[in-house]
Amino acid sequence: MKIKIKRENGFVEYKTKSLLTLLETLEEIKATQEPSLAFSHGCRSSVCGSCAVRVNEKEVLACAHKVQEGDVVEPLKNMEVLKDLVVDAQNPLRTLERSGAHLQRYEEVALDYDDEKRNALQSDCILCGSCYSACPVFSVNEAFLGPFALTRVWRYVSDKREGEPKTKIDAIQQNGVWDCTLCNECTLVCPQGISPKQDIEKLRAKSSQFGYMDPSFGSFGGGFGAGFGGGFDGSPQF
Repeated sequence: MKIKIKRENGFVEYKTKSLLTLLETLEEIKATQEPSLAFSHGCRSSVCGSCAVRVNEKEVLACAHKVQEGDVVEPLKNMEVLKDLVVDAQNPLRTLERSGAHLQRYEEVALDYDDEKRNALQSDCILCGSCYSACPVFSVNEAFLGPFALTRVWRYVSDKREGEPKTKIDAIQQNGVWDCTLCNECTLVCPQGISPKQDIEKLRAKSSQFGYMDPSFGSFGGGFGAGFGGGFDGSPQF
């Protein structure tokens, strides 16, 4: 079996055994052919998210992807490549800081079963960065908060225990909720089945409740919008 891996000087083709997962294949290549090959991994169980890469132009977890003849393996997009398949995963984490994706003011509120399930899926994010890599908006706007941060903002905005949801809505108006194209690429690559697109649509609806609107509408009707606001955990192997 042959696969291609993007390295510092371009794509390199390797012959390998027909192994079960891409991670096992990378380890076999590193052990027997190319000791300098660099990639990241952690739990080996699709929990930590640190082994995320792109295969045939789609984001996958290396520990879960079954290798096929002719697979083309690349590092994640929209992040600085440190070496081979290892990327600097700090940019997605910084979007969490800028978006305020955390519980800001806790209120003691009784939750029922529906309340508990409302944002449970968003809490399953494993920080793999696949949605961040798949997002096409970053190619034209590096300041975009992106699906990674916005879906986590919804996780807290939808939590009844958050005492200041408007603060979070305020923080995502610029380079945020309205800049998304709703292309759904983020949803298609999420290994946890989370749909950032749906979460962003909910954030838009919540934004409207707080008096915001799509800024692009403001160019119609002579200022129509006047008065409105606005695992990566795991150790790289070198």
